[in-house]
Amino acid sequence: MADITILGCGFGTALSVLWHSAGHKVTAYTKFPEEIEEIKRDGEHKRLLPGVKIPGGIEFSSDISCVGNAEIVIFAIPSKFVRDVAGEAAPYVGENAVIVNVGKGFSGESGERLSETLAAAVPDNPVVVLTGPCHAEEVGRGIPTTVVSAGRNRESAEYIQRTLQTNSFRVYVNDDLIGCELGGALKNPIALCCGIALGMGLGDNTVAALMTRGLAEIKRLGTALGAKWQTFTGLAGVGDLIVTCTSEHSRNHRAGIMIGRGIPAEEAVRSVGTVEGYGCVKTALRLASEKGVDVPIFEQLYGVCYEGVKPKDALRALMERPQRDEREKFWTD
Repeated sequence: MADITILGCGFGTALSVLWHSAGHKVTAYTKFPEEIEEIKRDGEHKRLLPGVKIPGGIEFSSDISCVGNAEIVIFAIPSKFVRDVAGEAAPYVGENAVIVNVGKGFSGESGERLSETLAAAVPDNPVVVLTGPCHAEEVGRGIPTTVVSAGRNRESAEYIQRTLQTNSFRVYVNDDLIGCELGGALKNPIALCCGIALGMGLGDNTVAALMTRGLAEIKRLGTALGAKWQTFTGLAGVGDLIVTCTSEHSRNHRAGIMIGRGIPAEEAVRSVGTVEGYGCVKTALRLASEKGVDVPIFEQLYGVCYEGVKPKDALRALMERPQRDEREKFWTD
């Protein structure tokens, strides 16, 4: 059994319950002491994970030095905070600790992947990404879930696979770190689009079209950035895309519905909380422009989120694009 410290008490709370139940020693960190008080008082995280009971054996701390004894340090925080928290934790991370990121996004608008941010903060420690279709609400309840473990060091990825798999949480290994991270990040804007479509009163046909053509754009951009296209057909790609585009657990999905009903994007995001797709679309569109990649869905979403384009006009622009062949060259490579 491993000594695990989890940074973040959102998704991190679900992971804490999961791995404590599997016999690991788990410490959960949050910078907010009042959050710890509420969890201990209620026996659950009522705001972020209502109904999931938290065992008394899980330790909680608001002192970042709690990472010091951990064999595995899990970053389970929104992407925009990863750089700062990594810098705070770095002086205390043990020399043999494996760093694992479960967040999905980029470090700001730079296009830097989160594993790159973590590797810069703790250059002597292996960094692994654990990603795939996994909502916190279901992981915490022990609902069967499958993810992938990816890293530059395969030995570390396999160590995480062996150590963190449970009877309800199956872990595969994938050697495409770039693709796994990009799949997790780029599906968020597409999920936002699907929510918008539902908020407009549209149906399953539209959502299926956005998911499928969105996946084509993710593949085009992902491969231009160094990923293997096959990764996007797996758990880190289409698997994560499906769960985020179709579930009310998804904050991207919920914010999108509000936007589709006429609420300004900024207001909808502020109401829902962390909506990774909102910021990610900026980064994705800039990267696509740099690589000369055609991403019309991302372009229209950016217009809706930041330029005041009405969702119905964005949809019309997509439907009236010039006709083309569906096939992508890498489908037969």
